[in-house]
Amino acid sequence: MTSPAPVMSKEDGRPAPSILRNIVSTLEMSGRLICVVTLVVLFIGLMANVILRYASGRGLDWAYDIHAILLPWMIAGGVVIATVQSRNIAITILPDLLSPAGKRIVFLVASVLTLVISLFVVWSSFPIIKAAQYQRISALGGISQLWGYASLIYGFGGIAVICLCDAVAALMGRTLRDVEVASSLS
Repeated sequence: MTSPAPVMSKEDGRPAPSILRNIVSTLEMSGRLICVVTLVVLFIGLMANVILRYASGRGLDWAYDIHAILLPWMIAGGVVIATVQSRNIAITILPDLLSPAGKRIVFLVASVLTLVISLFVVWSSFPIIKAAQYQRISALGGISQLWGYASLIYGFGGIAVICLCDAVAALMGRTLRDVEVASSLS
């Protein structure tokens, strides 16, 4: 669950303080970096595995298991990017019917609810992560599955931070990002 886009247009509110914009920009860049690195490593590993299988009849053992660590990170990076860019599924029937002040209230409530849910996911993932530290992936040299599950903290922690920044900006009557809610019934 990601927060909806800010509902104030550029004309309705002043930009949020630079510290909030910088936090969100840093999260977006980290998500992009994570996605690019994981895609490159996965592609190179799979391509090398295919070439070796056809050339020598035997592939790379780690290429079959690397996705257990990298795929959750790629998804977490994508979720953070989607949250920053407000590229989430949104039903905007209610905000479309409201005044700008009503839209701000709905946006603030949705941001706070998303923040609470994200923090709950982070908090509830700690027992899973604690247990995962004892699960090893032998093909990857015994790397703990903790590294894959740690993406939960990054992904949902990133969503929580973005929602907190959105809520602070909304309470100040400012916009954090230049993204508006598009009318959609999806």
